[in-house]
Amino acid sequence: MPSPSPDTPPDPPPDWSCVDARGHRCPVPSLRLRRALAQDAVAGVRLFADDPMAQIDVPHFCNQNNYVLSAVHALDVGWAFDVRKPL
Repeated sequence: MPSPSPDTPPDPPPDWSCVDARGHRCPVPSLRLRRALAQDAVAGVRLFADDPMAQIDVPHFCNQNNYVLSAVHALDVGWAFDVRKPL
């Protein structure tokens, strides 16, 4: 898993979507991530989550489903996970 970067994450590319799962406990963030990545027009997803288990669940989800966890950004509250489809 990439180490969290303490800075504010840059804007995601235009062909990415953002999913805000803050306030939801796992497995809801991973389920919302799965739904967003299933869209054909989306190349990747920035997932916002504040459940500490997301630090375990999101990398596990990516490994099990052949997605790439390209970055993890530590936020004031929670994290932003950048997940892209394989090339």
